[in-house]
Amino acid sequence: MPGQSSDCSPDKPYIWFCHQTSRDRADPPEWFTAFEARTLAQLEGPRRREYLSSRWLIRQSLSKVSGEAPENCQPVDGRPIASLIPEGWHLSLSHTRGFTAVAISRKPLGIDIESRQRKPNWQSVAKRWFTPVEQEWLLNTNSPVDFLKVWTLKEAWLKATQRGIAGNLKTLEVRENYELIGDQQSSHWRSCSCYVEGYLASLVYQAGENETAASWPNITLLVPPLEDFALTPSATLNVDWEPVLHRSISAKR
Repeated sequence: MPGQSSDCSPDKPYIWFCHQTSRDRADPPEWFTAFEARTLAQLEGPRRREYLSSRWLIRQSLSKVSGEAPENCQPVDGRPIASLIPEGWHLSLSHTRGFTAVAISRKPLGIDIESRQRKPNWQSVAKRWFTPVEQEWLLNTNSPVDFLKVWTLKEAWLKATQRGIAGNLKTLEVRENYELIGDQQSSHWRSCSCYVEGYLASLVYQAGENETAASWPNITLLVPPLEDFALTPSATLNVDWEPVLHRSISAKR
């Protein structure tokens, strides 16, 4: 589904992407909070560039959805799960191998991205952390692609429900044909996965109570940060993305 997503609705989640750059800067940008500046000082190399790009993208994304100037936008300190300025937005952040994603909605959500080319030692991970049902069909299909789809869905689920990985990976069970069973009683959880710029992105979000038909989020690719990471409003680029799956998440009975 090549092109730029322009169907902007307040009832849909937004996903904003940018490619990270190889640029760095010795001092934190003037728009960093004191917390962000302290965090940046502890980072080096790729992690430092990753942190700079992600905080830049959060502010650009909040500006795009709210109409506020980027320099006036700010996430909460710590894990950026919500906006501080402007208030009322849920956030989720993910980055991998030079690519960053920020998902934004008025309702809880979580996003995870992985390189499409990543081929981890996934069998041992599945045997240790996944449910017996997941292990059976994943080991039978013997597909690292299927494993990555399951893994990113689980990661996105944990972010959306604000839980860490330890002891919680089985709270979402991904059955064969991607039937999804979660441990939350709400019936309004949705998920979707797509390929974007060579990366696999999975989103878990709470839909509106009156939403009956599955709809895709607004997907936008931004021009990467400038050399000094200035918060000049970033232009959008054409983005090639391919839908993979869209599912409701049923509650365990």
